[in-house]
Amino acid sequence: MSGAQKAAAAAKTKTIRNRWLLSGPALVIILVAAIGPLFVMLLYSFMEKGDYGDVKLWQFSTEGWVSVFFTRDIFDDTLGIADAHLAIIWRSIKLSFYTTILTLILGFPTAYFIATRPARTREIWVFLVTIPFWTNLLIRTFAMQQVIRNEGLLNNALIWLGIIDSPLQIIYTDTANLLGMTYVYLPLMVLPLYASIEKLDFRLIEAGYDLYANRLQVLWRIIIPLVKPGLIAGSILVFIPSLGAYVIPRVLGGGKNMMLGNLIELQFGAGRNWPLGAAISITLMALVMIALLFYVRNASRSGAGHA
Repeated sequence: MSGAQKAAAAAKTKTIRNRWLLSGPALVIILVAAIGPLFVMLLYSFMEKGDYGDVKLWQFSTEGWVSVFFTRDIFDDTLGIADAHLAIIWRSIKLSFYTTILTLILGFPTAYFIATRPARTREIWVFLVTIPFWTNLLIRTFAMQQVIRNEGLLNNALIWLGIIDSPLQIIYTDTANLLGMTYVYLPLMVLPLYASIEKLDFRLIEAGYDLYANRLQVLWRIIIPLVKPGLIAGSILVFIPSLGAYVIPRVLGGGKNMMLGNLIELQFGAGRNWPLGAAISITLMALVMIALLFYVRNASRSGAGHA
């Protein structure tokens, strides 16, 4: 090997070493702050619960995982289906899916409207969309509570218009959770869609009309395929936090219509069953991972299609 080659190899080795040194702090933070707590939760899920909360260290048990889907009879120890847990898991998935669909229905025309405004006014519209992020989530949730409660703005308006005679029972229902999550997570759908639609070549839409396509055909065959990355990204950004929502079901659901986040808090708090809470936490993470894998798979397909 010549001197020039040795110098090039040494420079390359130094560059790689410097990159690792520069990325070292970030890797340590990820390991300690992200992977570490997940590993603790996984470990707790395979331990025996303590008498007053906590876990009995190094006394391994699968009871926490069994309790996620099954319940034991207090008399003969036979297993039965944990209907309450399965109902909460199903409610969380269902409401998260409905929230994603509802935010998509509301967010797509909003993003399209913003993207088609003159360039000098788009920033103002985007600014208005991001204003809710300036307010604490709890405050926004209480604001929604004032809108949908029995004596709230919505019921008072419907009674004043003569549409209903008595207030609708919206608060402390699944509908209240759905409305609350839609209100809170709507900007997370609008912004990725806006970013995709803004890059859209509107000459393709004009070409579609020139080829005698109607508005529905243009939307379905031209616009949606081109903005699919933003659509998928917005759906993931809404679906994932909806799955783990805690504040909204607690305030608007009133503790009656719990979701996975509330069930986890209950086990670590009043339930004093940390292994079960840890197992449900890992189950929630698994659902999130499935959603992310779905996103990555569709994003890769979309990228291959565009290529």
